[in-house]
Amino acid sequence: MTPRRPRPDPQPPSLPPVPLRGASGAADTLEHHAFWSGAALAHLHLVLAQPDLPQPLLRDRLALRAAEASVAFQGRRESARELRDALHLLRPGDLPGPAGDSYQSWRRAVTRPISVAALHRALPDVAPDQLVLWLDAGQGGPIPRAALVLETVLAEAPRAEGVALILADAALAQALGWDHLLPLLAAGLTAADLRKTGEPLRRACHRAVTASAQEAARLAQEVTRRAVGLRAVAPKLRAKRAGEAVALFLSHDALAPAALPLPDRAARRLCDRLVQLGVVRELTGRDSFRLYGL
Repeated sequence: MTPRRPRPDPQPPSLPPVPLRGASGAADTLEHHAFWSGAALAHLHLVLAQPDLPQPLLRDRLALRAAEASVAFQGRRESARELRDALHLLRPGDLPGPAGDSYQSWRRAVTRPISVAALHRALPDVAPDQLVLWLDAGQGGPIPRAALVLETVLAEAPRAEGVALILADAALAQALGWDHLLPLLAAGLTAADLRKTGEPLRRACHRAVTASAQEAARLAQEVTRRAVGLRAVAPKLRAKRAGEAVALFLSHDALAPAALPLPDRAARRLCDRLVQLGVVRELTGRDSFRLYGL
């Protein structure tokens, strides 16, 4: 009998390569930066259309990066691991603290399709009418529109960097015809950029979007590959409601076993099994209160 050949690991469909940014030393003009931000966004738009991409997971992971940048603008240096803990270690009735609040706002902002109601859920301290006024401040193309929203919010509320960045990304997504906010600006801007206005701020936003869109495309390829692997092993999992647990992993950056729809011991066994299969990672390095994600 001819022995069976081992099946190759499942691979996601080939994605287009990330475009290279303009050569170093090129002219620092608005037109130059607009060209490259447009190329990066066009490429990202194609990547987002890939059928195997778990878009909720991508948005949730980008929300973590945006929250990390947002708290840095406030003079805090919480890492991604610390932000995860600030949220996932919460018990009923606990307050998440400033860093946890920022992370929660970003996560809520990316979860639902863009609307005033969804943005108010993410930013409950801002009245819906005010959200509308700030969003309507944006004019022109996608990035000029986002820059105007950013500038307007910070002019009226100089310490509301997180609010300004969430609304600027919402304006950018709306201008691009995306249903959901995709965090791009926060991770690419600096504190000095947020003090700029007019054309210097637009240039900074073009640079930020160019870098962040390329990083988002790379991250999309990574989570697509991991998602294909997880979906491939899902039919072999024997735990009851394992399919629901897999769906949660495909939509969340990190999960504690207690968040899975299984009894505690079964949830822990499932997480350990997925780690052994190489389709899920343990994200904390701790022996207790572990978090898992693709």
